[in-house]
Amino acid sequence: MAHLTITPAAANQIRRVLEERGQGLGLRVAVKPSGCSGYSYVLDFADEAQAEDALFEEHDARVYVAPDALEMLDGSEVDYVNEG
Repeated sequence: MAHLTITPAAANQIRRVLEERGQGLGLRVAVKPSGCSGYSYVLDFADEAQAEDALFEEHDARVYVAPDALEMLDGSEVDYVNEG
């Protein structure tokens, strides 16, 4: 089973943004091909869960990941840093 960690800072930000937005279940994280041989992360709101989504929940925040992204995200940490 894949593992994804959500830091307390990321959980706070996810909850705050969803509250401001007034809807949503959590954060959706995906990957897409980018460039010649790389990938980029895609972050979006999860307004509904898909049956095949993997759900990771820590610190009262949820992150949904599509099955095709699990292998690439396995062992990742979702964090939030505010700079500037």
